[in-house]
Amino acid sequence: MTSQWIKESIFYHIYPLGLCGAPEWNSLSSPVANRLEELIPWLDHIQSLGANAIYLGPVFESSSHGYDTIDYYQVDRRLGNNDALKLFSDEAHQRGLRLVLDGVFNHVGRDFWAFKDVQQLGEDSAYCGWFHNLSFNEVSPMGDPFNYESWQGHYRLVKLNLSHPHVRAHLFDAVAMWMEQFNIEGLRLDAADSIDLDFLRALHNFTKLKRPDFYLLGEVVHGNYRDWVNPETLDSVTNYQCYKGLYSSLVEANYFEIAYGINRQFGADGIYKDLCLYNFVDNHDVDRAASKFDSPAMLYPLYLLLFTMPGIPSVYYGSEWGIGGVKGQWTDAPLRPALELPQLCSSTMKADLLKAIQGLAELRTSSPAIKYGDYKELFVDNQQFAFLRQFEGQKIVIALNSSSCSVDLTLDLPWETGNLVDLLSPETRIDVNKGSVKLALSATWGRVLSYEP
Repeated sequence: MTSQWIKESIFYHIYPLGLCGAPEWNSLSSPVANRLEELIPWLDHIQSLGANAIYLGPVFESSSHGYDTIDYYQVDRRLGNNDALKLFSDEAHQRGLRLVLDGVFNHVGRDFWAFKDVQQLGEDSAYCGWFHNLSFNEVSPMGDPFNYESWQGHYRLVKLNLSHPHVRAHLFDAVAMWMEQFNIEGLRLDAADSIDLDFLRALHNFTKLKRPDFYLLGEVVHGNYRDWVNPETLDSVTNYQCYKGLYSSLVEANYFEIAYGINRQFGADGIYKDLCLYNFVDNHDVDRAASKFDSPAMLYPLYLLLFTMPGIPSVYYGSEWGIGGVKGQWTDAPLRPALELPQLCSSTMKADLLKAIQGLAELRTSSPAIKYGDYKELFVDNQQFAFLRQFEGQKIVIALNSSSCSVDLTLDLPWETGNLVDLLSPETRIDVNKGSVKLALSATWGRVLSYEP
């Protein structure tokens, strides 16, 4: 059963190596640079935005991008040290923010100490069994006198043998240290769709014994989410199934796409209607949402839907100001820029978008129907979309308009009479007449309406 705090979460996603402007490569010999302290001022911003949980991307010693781990027990020297991460965690928790770290367990980097031991000692290494499909009968693409399984053909990422008891002990001991030293409330599991389910079950049992409300979020791109989200493995997964529809329904003036996706997941017969999926419009691996649109106005109905659809909303750092970013041919660096908070806060750039997201976060926080309610589609057309969220007597109608022109939308409702209170403009009330209501929708925006009998 999903813990209550997860259902009530609004996540802020930080990729620290990028945001802090860390060097692309770890020299492994340079002195510790405490860049994590640069993130502490962001905590007040995160709180003011309305988020109450942080997903902090990879922070442990790695060779380059953080997902090529060298040491699970030491913070990356480019970011600081363990004391710096503890300070960041303490400051976050003092503000009522929960902290989720990246758990990169499917693979390690080639500088990982046990892999270096295999490189030095060959078949005599005590750690040969730590790596998946290690073979001394062939040469690796990296020139090693042995071969090994990589992650999706990326030979800088060496797949761990997660069924090996010593590997599990090493990783679980690290998780225990993170829970105790940094007081984390959860893990986002990198490449969870490549991890053996038996390992996930063992991790589930290990963490839940220590903390029953510990959150396990899996990065899953394809597949049946129920394979991962169930009482024995994970609490949630990344909702890539709806990710594309969230932006392409606007780009292509086709709300039918995302309406189908949400109804398939969360409607009356929805295949995931009892799951609490992690929703996002961008992250450290995909193009920034602002770069998907010719008009920045499209960001407004995009975030309105993100914050009112079933599941957990997440905002990627900087996107609240409409920052763009497109993957390069061989690099994700444009998606992960260094940003200066004072400069952003003093700029008028997309200040109205920031204010809109703050309002949507406040609205979601105060509305049980949006946080916990079921879902029913009310209307869908190319550029207009409306649905109903209900929970314990609270009934919320969400109506969206992606057109650059204002429109009047007539909705059929399941109530003969009553009125609707506009939660984005509380002084506005609209009468329901014989089960029907006429709504004026502003261009590239929408309405969130609470029903009163």
